[in-house]
Amino acid sequence: MTHTPDLSTAIWRKSSYSEGGANDCVEVADGYPGLVPVRDSKTPSGRPLVFSAVSWSVFVDGVKGEAGGHTFG
Repeated sequence: MTHTPDLSTAIWRKSSYSEGGANDCVEVADGYPGLVPVRDSKTPSGRPLVFSAVSWSVFVDGVKGEAGGHTFG
């Protein structure tokens, strides 16, 4: 069984894909080996999604191919 890590002290950073938008951003938190917590900046108190680092890397690589150079990770 996989448990959600304690994210109460997570430091979130916005994706460059957000292009500086006010609150329409994907945010990720670093510092969780093997995991990538992701949240929507519009609902920072909402439950984040947690992906394996491998799955996130595959997603980012796919988006990079479509997004013209923006980075998510």
